[in-house]
Amino acid sequence: MLGLNARDTTLFLIVMVLTLFAPFLLNPFPEGSALAQFNAGYPDLMQRFVIFGIFAIGFNILFGLTGYLSFGHAAFLGVGSYAGVWMLKLLSMNVVPAIIVSVIVAGLFSLLVGYISLRRSGIYFSILTLAFAQMSFALAYSVLTPITGGETGLQLALDDPRILGVSQTADGSIPLTNFFGIEMRDGFELALGGWLFTFNFGYYLCAVVMLVAFYVAIRIFRSPFGMMLKAVKSNQQRMLYTGLNPKPYTLAAFVISGMYAGLAGGLMVAMDPLAGAERMFWTASGEVVLMTILGGAGTLIGPVLGAGAIKYMENIISKLNENILHAWFAMLPDGLEDFVVAVIYPFIGKGWHLTLGIVFMLVVIFLPGGMVEGGQRIGRLFTRRKTANKDKAAAGSAPSAAE
Repeated sequence: MLGLNARDTTLFLIVMVLTLFAPFLLNPFPEGSALAQFNAGYPDLMQRFVIFGIFAIGFNILFGLTGYLSFGHAAFLGVGSYAGVWMLKLLSMNVVPAIIVSVIVAGLFSLLVGYISLRRSGIYFSILTLAFAQMSFALAYSVLTPITGGETGLQLALDDPRILGVSQTADGSIPLTNFFGIEMRDGFELALGGWLFTFNFGYYLCAVVMLVAFYVAIRIFRSPFGMMLKAVKSNQQRMLYTGLNPKPYTLAAFVISGMYAGLAGGLMVAMDPLAGAERMFWTASGEVVLMTILGGAGTLIGPVLGAGAIKYMENIISKLNENILHAWFAMLPDGLEDFVVAVIYPFIGKGWHLTLGIVFMLVVIFLPGGMVEGGQRIGRLFTRRKTANKDKAAAGSAPSAAE
């Protein structure tokens, strides 16, 4: 299907089903139940899942295929966001031009950064990209304040000179972002028993874009260009000896990766038209590295899983507090209840980073292939059991057959 082999088609269909049915899958607990706080099926969080999934998919094209570890990809995310907001301010509240311009501007900026940074490899390349990201943050935070909004960030205003649209609505408010008239906030709720499912147009727009981005990533991975990128990661010297210059391939991968980041930045402002300098800070670049490694660098679905896991912990685990823990363990004797809460509390709420660090450490030590490798090991475990059971059955039936 769509030029994919059977295995990739199956993977793509699984991702499609998971994405389209996310409002159901991420709301497993009834409203009002004690576990409802673990539900993640609300629009803002689902949008973050797919947007950061796009960001991580693009980063994986560079890091997973070529092995070049960039610590500056947040700069492209931020540049794409600023370009998107400016399009919303100057042209139209339709998100399509904003997203397109975000991708183009991020691509051009990544071409400049990549051309300079790829003159070095290894740790020097990583430091160069980190330096570019920090310079971009400093420029956005202070030097380019008239363009970026500085400390307060770039946001829409009532006097924006919007060419294709109005600057303000009849009630004096700022128009909402839309997709050819359909507002990003549009949607409906479905109540089934004790469950309440929310279907938001903005989420589904992001989901469709992510599916397209995922499909393009599969085609890149399976293409001759993808094979060349893997060769860059494997042995650049051997490529040079065969007469192939790896630089154009790595630069192309860097630019494609930057355009994915710009796409994620454009979608962010399409959902929430605000861009701030903190989006370009080095911690944001480190976050996408964590997402990719946690999910499985070099795999197709790994970065998406990693992005979902980190955003889930950031938005759900971080909200758990001491009172919730006391409610959970209220059945225990007072002394034991306080002890259990005291042991668990440092790992949730504001301490969710500690939990993330432990998980990341365990994954790196025991699962170098990330969550994908974990799933593969579990799958092989069941396969071995089935094979062993078949062997036992065959061994048991063999004498009777001989008889």
